[in-house]
Amino acid sequence: MNSLHLAVDAAGKIPTISAPSVVYTALLPIFIVLGAALLGVLAEAVVPRAERFNVQVGITLLGLVSAAVTTGLLHNKTLTTPSPRGSDAFFRGSLAVDKAGLFIQGTILVLAIMAALLLAERSVDVGSAIVASSAVVVGSPDDQRLVTSERVQTEIFPLLLFAVSGMLIFPISNNLLLMFVALEVLSLPLYLMAGMSRRRRLLSQEAAVKYFLLGAFASAFFLYGLALLYGYAGSVDLENIRTATNTSTKSDVLLYAGLGLLLVGLLFKAGIAPFHSWTPDVYQGAPTPVTAFMAACTKVAAFGAILRVLYVAFSATANDWRPIVWAVAIASMVVGAVFGLTQTDIKRILAYSSIAHAGFILVGLVDINSKDSISSVLFYLLTYGFTTLAAFGLLMIVRDADGEATHLSQWSGLARKSPVVAAVMTILLLSMAGIPLTSGFTGKFFVFRAAIHTAGPLVVIALICSAIAAFFYLRIIVLMYFAEPPENSPTIAIPGWSTTIALTFGVVVTIVLGVFPQPILDLAAKAAHFTT
Repeated sequence: MNSLHLAVDAAGKIPTISAPSVVYTALLPIFIVLGAALLGVLAEAVVPRAERFNVQVGITLLGLVSAAVTTGLLHNKTLTTPSPRGSDAFFRGSLAVDKAGLFIQGTILVLAIMAALLLAERSVDVGSAIVASSAVVVGSPDDQRLVTSERVQTEIFPLLLFAVSGMLIFPISNNLLLMFVALEVLSLPLYLMAGMSRRRRLLSQEAAVKYFLLGAFASAFFLYGLALLYGYAGSVDLENIRTATNTSTKSDVLLYAGLGLLLVGLLFKAGIAPFHSWTPDVYQGAPTPVTAFMAACTKVAAFGAILRVLYVAFSATANDWRPIVWAVAIASMVVGAVFGLTQTDIKRILAYSSIAHAGFILVGLVDINSKDSISSVLFYLLTYGFTTLAAFGLLMIVRDADGEATHLSQWSGLARKSPVVAAVMTILLLSMAGIPLTSGFTGKFFVFRAAIHTAGPLVVIALICSAIAAFFYLRIIVLMYFAEPPENSPTIAIPGWSTTIALTFGVVVTIVLGVFPQPILDLAAKAAHFTT
């Protein structure tokens, strides 16, 4: 018979092993989203195909809204005041439901609701932007027939919920192994979602394969870094790693090599140069609602994790890794601004725009120990997410015979055909360029102000790159208002209720946070705290 041998203490007694207790209310938003995802999987099995789309939309929106409301309520409870490190309230410190984590979770959930509304759009295209059946061979007669079918691969809604659950865990993980699990949970659904475009199937599937292969390499780098840090600190808890940076007698090579490899995985997920090569191809090939979801929610989650890792585990060694942040920020801003000038597809322009914005956000991480820096980054992530989601959502309604009209030449003279669409796109582009009275200007102002005293030259480079990037935003505006329309100009589809709500909300937030940002700035300032 197998026996269980327990270590005994000096008195010969078996020590008491206490199981970690869990405050489930703190994790309720994650449980709600996961529960909705499982319910969506069940609906795929039992709900008739004709009713499945509406049921899945209802489950998804109900789950995300409930989780967002719960996250908001948690801000008013004592759980927002973090308990001392080492408490067993959050799986023995593996999860930290602190103020910064709740702010990031709330941002992700609100942006995910907007993305789900875009996915629910069925008016601008036959069926949906999502493929009718992923199992059909591309180019076959069945594939051509299903392009005009009302069928939709409704599995994309549970996939979105599973991805959101990973995004909610990712930025609150105080344990690198749990952070890796969250990284995979959010990544695997995205690999599938990127290949589910109804039109341009080959481009979409190529994007999915590229994203999967490069994502697998990035995950491997993250794991290698985790292993080296475990060898250095004897633990994968962020607080233990921080303690080891002050007390360990082991070689610092393990520490810095581990941090470098860990950052490769995190920077890849945030789409930061030089780990950005997947971004333009995947953004162009994926269904536009999926692209909007990735561009906004994934970037917020990734930067939330980067903030936590650098602040909790490596703030004591900030002087050593700060040059790396400088280099990566400059590379990202330059690549995004310069390569964006050469693009002729609007989705690729927005992809390089996201790379440049990632560099601007990194400027705020230079002084990681400053509360102003953290709050400015949190505010920038929120404003960027709303503007980007609305911009991609607007692309869905400008269409030609082949689907979305994303080539620059097709937007020539668009203001004459639809002044409203042109005006909305102008507001969003001006915000991305950082023009005053938009949320983009407010976000850049506070990020640059937080970094000006510790990284003045970097702020100057950021301003120059921002001016360069403004050129390709203004180029689109000039085309819409001052160029002649093409012979076969695109049509403007009338969006359904879901897209109308998402676009309206995104544009209103972009304007309001540019004119009256103080309430959200105050909220970000209160949230600028990580559990250590």
